Amino acid sequence: MTRSVPSLAGLRLLDRRGFLAHLGSGLGGIALLSLLAERAAADERSPWRPKILPEAPLAAREPHFPAKAKRILHIFCSGACSHLDAWDYKPELVKRDGQPMPGAEKLLTFQGANGNLTKSPYAFKPRGRCGKYLSDLLPNLADLADEMCFIHSMTAKANTHGPAESQMNTGFTQEGFPSMGAWVSYALGSENKDLPAFVAIPDPRGVPQMGPANWSNGFLPAVFQGTAFSADRPIPNLKPPPQVGPDAERDVRDFLKVLNDEHLKRNPGDTELSARIASYELAARMQLSAPEVSDLSREPKNVHEMYGTDDKDKDRAGFARNCLLARRLLERGVRFVQVFNGSYAMGEGVGNWDGHRRLKADYDRHGPILDRPAAALLNDLKRSGLLDDTLVVWSTEFGRMPTFQQGAQGRDHNPKGFTVWMAGAGVKKPFSYGATDEFGYEAVENVATIYDFHATILHLLGLDHQRLTFYHNGIERRLTDVHGQVLSDVLV
Repeated sequence: MTRSVPSLAGLRLLDRRGFLAHLGSGLGGIALLSLLAERAAADERSPWRPKILPEAPLAAREPHFPAKAKRILHIFCSGACSHLDAWDYKPELVKRDGQPMPGAEKLLTFQGANGNLTKSPYAFKPRGRCGKYLSDLLPNLADLADEMCFIHSMTAKANTHGPAESQMNTGFTQEGFPSMGAWVSYALGSENKDLPAFVAIPDPRGVPQMGPANWSNGFLPAVFQGTAFSADRPIPNLKPPPQVGPDAERDVRDFLKVLNDEHLKRNPGDTELSARIASYELAARMQLSAPEVSDLSREPKNVHEMYGTDDKDKDRAGFARNCLLARRLLERGVRFVQVFNGSYAMGEGVGNWDGHRRLKADYDRHGPILDRPAAALLNDLKRSGLLDDTLVVWSTEFGRMPTFQQGAQGRDHNPKGFTVWMAGAGVKKPFSYGATDEFGYEAVENVATIYDFHATILHLLGLDHQRLTFYHNGIERRLTDVHGQVLSDVLV
């Protein structure tokens, strides 16, 4: 049987010269693809500064990648709320109550020598369906354990309130740097053109130790600083005088806009002028929107009862009103709302969580101020569906020692290990990340830094903390400086 041989007719055989030509062009293509890939990778790592429209500096902007959270609520407890008396249960501390801490018999901390190990005066018990042990100090918040993602291995760089408070809120222990809320509003703007992108709500008793530095814009444009007001202290100089009616006020604003528009036409490209006009126009719009958002009388009676705005204790009622105000701001599209709990105006331990000398007496006072309103706020966000795309963050500047100070009934400062928590958009629940040692003295498992904490918050907003920068004095500045890693284990 004769086999047929395939015909080579019509086939173009590649000779040596053709082979070398194709090889050269192929290698060139590979090199081009490699260069393009490197350029794309470099673009992904390159500094990113958002395009700010001078005429609308707070206009909403797109993040680097799809975000889990649209807005942030940050509850900050000034004075260093003790993790050992609220969130971090240590059976060994209970077991060895009254004994010296091994290896730390001569340990000197911020205020000097330490005494023996001392268990919490508050009982810990299982909470929620998850059964996580949390204390009776904050029972209403503890009952929300199923919603919380705890980071038990947080560390800070400073053991004094001012620098540590600054680091938690700005990323740096020194003053002069933008706050976290300022960075977020710089990057993303706001979803409400009639309210600030970033609102700071001070404690009714006064401001934290670092005061306005906690919500400062630092070297960012001034439009991104936090606007500070509370339910009981409206924005100053915003309300028109009583003799000026709404019609006259509107006519004045309309006429002023005509003049401003004409002035801009004569000065094209003057971004400082357009930004200043935009700021004045925002202030004018806030004359209508800010009083409305601060008018808590619009809320039904059952909501006031849930938050405790009618509490006979004025400090509890004042903080409750601030928490209710925070919810109203968030639902109106304010990007970053920071609620402060604790003030230094009243002295150490009296108006804040700095329980050096009489922790039990001080915390018996502070716990109820924070607990019911903050828990109501979290429940309210969940009820309305806002918690699905709102990230709630609770933090303080550092932790406390597992010992009592010599000659006192309170705990000294401890930046070596403490607890913060998150809830809401993009984080696992219920979940616990990291751990301190058996006494709660030092972070030993999955040790986290404030840089990591900030990087994770930005990530949930769709922002790459390594790329979000602002060029200042020859340096591409970041919220996380040159540090920080996203805590990916806490993410959904």
